[in-house]
Amino acid sequence: MARDASGTAGADRTVLLVVPGVLLVLLLFIYPFLYGLVLSFEPKDGSALANYLKFFSTPFLSQTIATTLWIALPATLINLGLALPIAFRMRRSSRLQRLLTAVLVVPITLGTVLVAEGLLTYLGPQGWFNRILLDLHLVTAPVRLTHNYWGVLLSLVITGFPFAFLLILSYITGIDPVLARAAATLGANRWSQFRHVYLPLLAPGLAITFCLAFVQAFSVFPSAVLVGAPSGSTRVISIAAYEAAFEDYDYAMASTIAMIMGFGQLAVVAAVLGLRRGFYRGPVAGGKG
Repeated sequence: MARDASGTAGADRTVLLVVPGVLLVLLLFIYPFLYGLVLSFEPKDGSALANYLKFFSTPFLSQTIATTLWIALPATLINLGLALPIAFRMRRSSRLQRLLTAVLVVPITLGTVLVAEGLLTYLGPQGWFNRILLDLHLVTAPVRLTHNYWGVLLSLVITGFPFAFLLILSYITGIDPVLARAAATLGANRWSQFRHVYLPLLAPGLAITFCLAFVQAFSVFPSAVLVGAPSGSTRVISIAAYEAAFEDYDYAMASTIAMIMGFGQLAVVAAVLGLRRGFYRGPVAGGKG
């Protein structure tokens, strides 16, 4: 009995270690979310749903959802499409893998603002890219790759690819290569090994990577302002929230837009995670039978 009491007391003290983390989550995430949710139902004029009705009835505001999706989804798919074959090729530990991993950390440390400034320098009308094309007489006028949709998309690909690559690489390296070798003994070629062994095991990890990359791309703001057209083709939903808060000083409307933005992200993430259930979920390591 004494041993049980001691074990219970030890378990209770262990639970106390979770308290600081729980308090931090409540302070930094739960409380701001609940505060913003309540504030969104307190408009300056009208009923509690006035801000939501205004958002969806005003094309200038509601179209920002489609604009943001039109930027975030292609950027996410491009990052996954590029990261998957490269990570699969680099799945075996080597000096090249470690070097590439170190190089890919650089865009993460620079941040979106410096990446956007770099794009303006290299891809702008007077940038190196256009100068080379003009000097080689490949074009007769500078190619517009900034202050439009393409500038924002390139910025998101540059900043989002390292996250996608490192996440997928961690999932691939966790798959036991013995499984592929076993398939090879049964006559499976490399494509069949990837399709029938690696891809089903990797699908849950790809779903998680897609969700994280999408959330990052959906919340785009600096790139849409610096290398996009914030009043035109790249007026994303985060810009609408910023304008409501710091130009119109309507914090209730800004909270409404933030809530719509959050629930939009949640809907896409929930749909992807729902599709993930149809794939294999189990151990990815081989063992002796």
